[in-house]
Amino acid sequence: MSIVRATISRDDVWMRAGLALVVAGLIGGIALPLGSLFWLAVLNRDGAFVGLENFARYASTPALANSAWNSVWTAAATVVIVVPLAFGYAYALTRTCMKPRWLFNAIATIPLLAPSLLPAIALIYLFGNQGLLRPLMVEGGTIYGPSGIIAAHVFFTFPQALVLIATALASADARLYEAARALKTSPWRIFWTVTVPGARYGVISAIVVVFTEVVTDFGVAKVIGGQFPVLATDVYKQVVGQQNFPMGAVIGLVLLLPALGAFFVDRYVQKRQVALLTARAVPLEPKPDAARDWVAFGLCAIPALGILMIFAMSAWASVIQYWPYNMAFTWRHYDFAQTDPAGWGAVWNTLVLAVLTATIGTPIAFAAAYLADRSRGAEALVTITRLLAVVPLAVPGLVMGIAYIFFFNAPWNPLNILYATMALLVLNTIMRQFPVTFLTATTALKGIDREFEQVSASLKVPLWQTLRRVILPICIPTLLIIWIYFFLYAATTLSSIIFLYVTDTKTAAIAIINMDETGATASAAAMAMVIVVIAAVAKALQLLAGYWLDRRHAQWRKR
Repeated sequence: MSIVRATISRDDVWMRAGLALVVAGLIGGIALPLGSLFWLAVLNRDGAFVGLENFARYASTPALANSAWNSVWTAAATVVIVVPLAFGYAYALTRTCMKPRWLFNAIATIPLLAPSLLPAIALIYLFGNQGLLRPLMVEGGTIYGPSGIIAAHVFFTFPQALVLIATALASADARLYEAARALKTSPWRIFWTVTVPGARYGVISAIVVVFTEVVTDFGVAKVIGGQFPVLATDVYKQVVGQQNFPMGAVIGLVLLLPALGAFFVDRYVQKRQVALLTARAVPLEPKPDAARDWVAFGLCAIPALGILMIFAMSAWASVIQYWPYNMAFTWRHYDFAQTDPAGWGAVWNTLVLAVLTATIGTPIAFAAAYLADRSRGAEALVTITRLLAVVPLAVPGLVMGIAYIFFFNAPWNPLNILYATMALLVLNTIMRQFPVTFLTATTALKGIDREFEQVSASLKVPLWQTLRRVILPICIPTLLIIWIYFFLYAATTLSSIIFLYVTDTKTAAIAIINMDETGATASAAAMAMVIVVIAAVAKALQLLAGYWLDRRHAQWRKR
C-alpha cells in the first residue's frame, strides 16, 4: 500500500508541476497581453499617463462613435437573416426525410474551408460595378458598403449558426410530440410550443456567435466595405495608418464590449440550460411526408445554391483573363509573384503556420485539459487554468492581435525576441483558439473513467504508460478534431495576425488583402481558392487518418 501511495504522490507532484507550467503559459499568452492593452489605453503617444482622456476623445469624435453604431447594426441585421435561414436548414436536415440530406450537409460546411475574404471578393464579381448580376440590383444600389458586409457575413457565418442549431434540434424527446398529437394539437402549434422552446439555447448561442463574428471581423469590411466605417477597420487605420497606438488600444477595448456582452449572455443561457434528452427519453425519428420533405428541399436548395454560386464565382474569376472584357481562360492570376512580393511564399507561410499551430497546439490543449481534469489537491491551479482557458472566447481576434503587438514589442519584455517571427503568429493562433480545443478535450476526458489511472497505479504502471496505452488511443478521434480545427483556423485567419506579420511571415490571407488594395482582385480570388484547396486537402487527410487509426487502434469500440 505504501508503494502505491508513493507512486500516486509522485504522479501528483508531476501533474501539479505541469499544471503550474500551463498556468504560467496562459498568463504569458493571454492575461499579460490583454493587461498591456488596458495600460496602453491610458497613455498618450509619448507614453505619459493621461487616464481616461483617450476614451473621452473617442466618445467626442462623431466619426469614431458612428463606426461603433455601424458595427452593431450590421451585426444585428446579419443575425436577423442568418439565424432564421440556418434554423430552416437545420430543421430540414434533422426533422425531415428529405433527400439528399448528406449532400446539403456537406455543402453547408464548405464555407468553413474558406477565409472570410472569399465571399467579399465573389460578391464584387457578382454585384460590383462590372458584376455579372449587376442589372438585378435596384437603381442606385451598390454592393460596396453595409449591404456587401451583411451579404458576405451571411455566407461566412451560416455554417457556424447551422451547427449550433442543428445540434439543438437533434436532441429531441419523441414522447413530447406523441403527447401533443394525442391532444390533437395542430402541427403549427407543436412547432411553436415544443420545437422552438427545445432549440432555444442553440438559437441563442447562434445569435451570440454570429453577432460577435460580424462585429469583430476585419477582412470583409476591408474588401467590400467601401467608405462605410466599422470598428474593425477603424482599429486598423489608427494602428497601421496613423501609428496612434493608444487610440488603437481604446478602439480595441470598445470592440471588446459587444463581444463581452454576447459572451456573458451565452454564459447565462448555458447556466439555465437543462438536459433535453434524459435516460427515459425516446429519440425523435422523422417519418416520411412528401409535402413537408419537398418544402424542406426548397429550404435547403436556396442557401446551398447561394454557397455554390459564391465558390463558383471566385473560382471562375481566378481563371479569367480580364473581367469582364476578356473572358478567355488563363492561369496567369496564379502567378502571385506578379501581384505580390511574397508570391507563393505566402502560401508556404500559411502551410507552415497551420501545421505548426495544429501540431504544437493539439498536445498543449490536450495536456492542459488532462492536467486540469485529473490533478488532485491543486484546486487553485485548476480554477485558474479553467478561468484563463475560456477568456479568449470573449476576446475578438483583432483585439488579441493588438494586445500581442503591444505586449511583445515592448522593450522591457524579455519575450520581445518573438516579435516579427513565425513563432509569435503560432502562439497567437494557439491562444486565440485555445478555449474551443481545451473544452473539446475536457469533454472527451470527462467520458473516460478515472479508474483507469487508479488501476494502473495499483499495478505500479507509470502514468505516462497509461496515457500512451489507454487514454490517448481512446481520445484519437478527439485529437484529430482538435488538430484539424487548429489547422483550418490558422489557414484562414486574418484578424488575429494582421498586426503581427512581417514580410517574411506574410500569409495567404494577408496577401489577399494586399492584392485587393492594389486592384489585383483576380489574383486575390486565386489566392482565396488556393486556401480552400489547402483546407479541403487537410480535411480529407484528417478523415482518412481517422479511418485508418480507428481500424488500427480502436477495435475495442466494435466489441
